[in-house]
Amino acid sequence: MGTITTKDGTEIFYKDWGTGQPIVFHHGWPLSADDWDAQMMYFLGKGYRVIAHDRRGHGRSTQTATGNEMDTYADDVAALTNALDLKDAIHIGHSTGGGEVARYLGRHGTARVAKAVLIGAVPPIMVKSEKNPGGLPLEVFDGFRAALVANRAQFFLDVPAGPFYGFNRPGAKVSQGVIENWWRQGMMGGAKAHYDCIKAFSETDFTEDLKKIEVPVLVMHGDDDQIVPIADSAPLSAKLLKHGTLKVYPGLPHGLCTTHPDIVNPDLLAFIQA
Repeated sequence: MGTITTKDGTEIFYKDWGTGQPIVFHHGWPLSADDWDAQMMYFLGKGYRVIAHDRRGHGRSTQTATGNEMDTYADDVAALTNALDLKDAIHIGHSTGGGEVARYLGRHGTARVAKAVLIGAVPPIMVKSEKNPGGLPLEVFDGFRAALVANRAQFFLDVPAGPFYGFNRPGAKVSQGVIENWWRQGMMGGAKAHYDCIKAFSETDFTEDLKKIEVPVLVMHGDDDQIVPIADSAPLSAKLLKHGTLKVYPGLPHGLCTTHPDIVNPDLLAFIQA
């Protein structure tokens, strides 16, 4: 574990375990590198080098007031991959982290990258508009911002206890530990950065980034995703990618990497090894 310092003085915390081909994990909002425990331990055991960072304003990185948008997130990733001299890397992004992966590849190219994976990811664009009639209304994200400002601690319990992991579905096997771990990760970050990131993940258009990506990309999505509805995300992203493969998981929620690692991890391994 260590930190790098970006050109604007932000300290980015990261974990770097093992040797072999590097896999870089990009977490969702408002979480941290810890959200990837089930994947990092699995791939470490398979002989890979596993790396995960806390996005600026999240987790143990600097609680930034500025730069909480996708271009800077992508530049931070580039700074990290350059500092660690990563080559032939696989980048795996969940939710907002999937947007970060798309913008990183679109903005910085794929010279250091072998493959990528987008899981429950926000691209091409989440917010509803004339160009994107299937998106979620802006009022949904305004509601997120209002809830964050009013009582961030309660909001960060309500999200994992409900739609994030599908724990609001009849018959769901609810894990209090998973809910509290989501809350713990969220509350480690900065409220200003989390507030700004809502605009970044909902209003950024990744269409042109996806079109630029030259490497194979696996797009994985649960069809019961209540955070990033599948109809306006994964199938559209897969079509925009030059070498995109879509894999849909019936009944699985947004947080499928945590709830169903027994399904997700082997599929990731198969794609990486193919």
